[in-house]
Amino acid sequence: MKTLTALFAATALALSANVALAKDVQPDEVVKLVQSKTIQSLDELKAKALAKHPGATIKDSELEDVYGRYVYKVELRDAQNVEWDVDMDAKTGEILKDAQDK
Repeated sequence: MKTLTALFAATALALSANVALAKDVQPDEVVKLVQSKTIQSLDELKAKALAKHPGATIKDSELEDVYGRYVYKVELRDAQNVEWDVDMDAKTGEILKDAQDK
């Protein structure tokens, strides 16, 4: 039983550590990152996401610091009412994920 309890505790710690390493970037910090050219403008990144799915609309977006890498996450809905998740490297604009939301 002690081993099982220890396993659950280790799993809980690992999961909470993983969550702590991905955090939302606050709006005032976003402005500084764009001005310093650390990341591309959010308008440029949104345009790249929309280019992947012409005719789609943006439902939501957020900038996260994931293990020290800025990732811009965009949720889209296309003309067929299908939802898509597009994640991009906010510095380079590289598409990291383009998947149908399930």
